[in-house]
Amino acid sequence: MAQKTNLKAAPRARTGSGLLKQMRREGWLPSVIYGRGTENMNLKVDAKTFAEVIAHSSSENIVVNLEIEGEGTRLAFLQAIQHNPLTGAALHADFLAIDSKTEITAHIPAHLVGEAPGIKAGGVVEQYIHALEITCLPDQLPETIEIDISTLQLGDSLHIGDVKYPAGVRPTQPAEVVIIHIGRAGSGATEAEASSGGA
Repeated sequence: MAQKTNLKAAPRARTGSGLLKQMRREGWLPSVIYGRGTENMNLKVDAKTFAEVIAHSSSENIVVNLEIEGEGTRLAFLQAIQHNPLTGAALHADFLAIDSKTEITAHIPAHLVGEAPGIKAGGVVEQYIHALEITCLPDQLPETIEIDISTLQLGDSLHIGDVKYPAGVRPTQPAEVVIIHIGRAGSGATEAEASSGGA
């Protein structure tokens, strides 16, 4: 299960694009917390600490103990991060106030384990989904979901419904959705050329 991280935050009164840019220059990340009996509250968190937390997490959907100055500690789920489209740096973070009985929906990286016999037979792994959308309680949130491909032969596919999920974790996507297919090497290029008339 994913470890909860403590993250310090403070209320902020400043709004407006100019003031938010100034706040970022001062080393703060503008944020907001909402939900579960909590009034929407504008916050700021230390941008460097936040970046370090995300860098050491396998997913941006994490559960944190948000230590809000003057307000105490609140359990929160990092719902969304707005990124700078050029640099990738975080511009804003949305936190959802939760408790231990609040189910959350998260996108968790799919980690392939094992070696598919179909690869030894000359096939290649075609992975269509790299993060699985799941629902669970905060204490059951996994860092990754392992997908065993050791039984896949050439031409086989593995679906959402084929995955063994950790206790308490269930997928939100339909069971028939394909995650992985073991295709023939070069078949993708051949099909692409055929669809474009060989050009």
